[in-house]
Amino acid sequence: MKVGDFPFWTDWVAIILRWLVVIGMVTALAIGNMLILPLAAVPFLLAFWNIVVSVLAMLNRRLPAHRFLNVIVDAAAGVGVFTMTQGFEGFNVWVLFWPLVTSAIYFEIGGALLVGIGISVFLGVWAYLFADIESLLIPLGIASAASLILGVFLGMVSRRLVSATRSIYHTNLRQRKEVARKAQLHERGRLQLFYEMIETLSATLNYKVVLETALDLSQNVLETASQRREKHQVISAFLLFGEDSSLVVSASRGFPPHDSRAVFRAKEGVLEHVLKQAEARRIASPSKDPELGCLLSLQNCKTALCLPLRRGLNAYGVLMFAHPEADYFDMENVDLLKMVSHQSVIAIQNARLFQEVEEEKERILITQEEARKQLARDLHDGPTQSVSSIAMRINVVRYIIDKDREEAIKELEGIEDLARRTTQEIRHMLFTLRPLILESEGLIAALKANAEKMNETYHQNVVIDVDTRVVEQLEMGKQTVAFYLAEEAVNNARKHAEASQILVRLKFVPKDERVALLEIIDNGTGFDVEAVTSSYETRGSLGMVNLRERADLINGLLRLDSVVGKGTRIRVYIPLNREAADLLQRGKTVT
Repeated sequence: MKVGDFPFWTDWVAIILRWLVVIGMVTALAIGNMLILPLAAVPFLLAFWNIVVSVLAMLNRRLPAHRFLNVIVDAAAGVGVFTMTQGFEGFNVWVLFWPLVTSAIYFEIGGALLVGIGISVFLGVWAYLFADIESLLIPLGIASAASLILGVFLGMVSRRLVSATRSIYHTNLRQRKEVARKAQLHERGRLQLFYEMIETLSATLNYKVVLETALDLSQNVLETASQRREKHQVISAFLLFGEDSSLVVSASRGFPPHDSRAVFRAKEGVLEHVLKQAEARRIASPSKDPELGCLLSLQNCKTALCLPLRRGLNAYGVLMFAHPEADYFDMENVDLLKMVSHQSVIAIQNARLFQEVEEEKERILITQEEARKQLARDLHDGPTQSVSSIAMRINVVRYIIDKDREEAIKELEGIEDLARRTTQEIRHMLFTLRPLILESEGLIAALKANAEKMNETYHQNVVIDVDTRVVEQLEMGKQTVAFYLAEEAVNNARKHAEASQILVRLKFVPKDERVALLEIIDNGTGFDVEAVTSSYETRGSLGMVNLRERADLINGLLRLDSVVGKGTRIRVYIPLNREAADLLQRGKTVT
């Protein structure tokens, strides 16, 4: 069965005329009191056929030999009615000529002429078999001539109509192909643009370049979508979170200097909705928005589109577009800009990760350098001084050994004691550099060993209180970091707090066993936290910096409380799984 691209107009013309023929046939039979079987079956069968071809026409389909079948059915109906109504004496002689119309419609002049000849032959045979041919010579001649003339006339009219229709059909077909070609080129251009966008955004890891490139590409995408140069430039901006959780303008197009310095709390209006619901929102009259209304560049804009910059649990801010035309952001433009925002988020995330990696590498280098300096200071202030003292005292013994033997023996005893203490200091330093007991026996044994060495070497009392259930849930890497956190904090307290006791405690956070709490508490002199933190860059030690960086390594949170004269309390919250890490970073599980 054939399916057409366009409606078969010839079928519809034939269908409409056939309904008129059916109505005329039924009316004529009714007037002549001949609407009885089997004659009445002819118009009803013709009507049934017309219903079938009407359904096919509505479905834009055709049967095999569709045109030929239509002519045969119409001819059969005409012959049937003509024969059963006494030929020229009946009321439906005209029905015999109806197939001329159908053949002209479907086959133009050639088909109509053949059907006209066929009608003439049929009339001759019918007169010869069923009537007195001599008495019907004149009617037969007139009917035959009429069928031929009518066939030629209808064929010529049909040819002109069909020719005009074909011209329209081919014109529509060409237009349709041209539209399809343009749509294909347009879609190809869009795909090429997005490919270039992805390639461009992926080609750089510079955070600022990513933002500027994304805004330029957004403008190009919108111009390509509308296939014209915009009358008004699209106003656009990246509003990203700053240090105080406010949105700041990180990159923009069409913003004056005043707008580039704007800060948004994102506590109301469209910005609050977009960030809370994590969905794009289009608004009218952005100048009336409680927060965006402060932007001078939006005063003449009638519409704005805000898109969330979010990936997983990480929210980076909002990508905003505005335009003076109220209906500018239609569904196509919105979909395009959503794709731009999604790709921008990926590029921003990659750039930030790269930036964080670079910063982390720099911090590692600084930490390594500080560790070397600290080791040099510790060696200089400890074992080096002790070894120098040993050398000096040995030199003294050499001078007094012959003069005062007893004094020389006492001095040698002091030198021996100093050598032992120096050995202990060196062993303690080696222990803190790489505590082998941590690898072999675990965190609890390492903490206790460190406490014993602090007591042996520096006579510092350190108390260890560890919940074994917490240690069982800590990965080995986190155990190592926890040990160094405790060691760093204890060492700082020993050097600066003058504490008689230092408590190291590891337990679960109350009512939440997804987070471990490491506490280092001393009863020393304490200090002003704000004053020390604000001047830390000018200090010679990076102890507090080391604590924060080590806490960050395990996605932990560091809290420091200290009061002058009342000691210091350091708390490190350590997540035991990924869910706890996410909640911890949002401050939802710290008590």
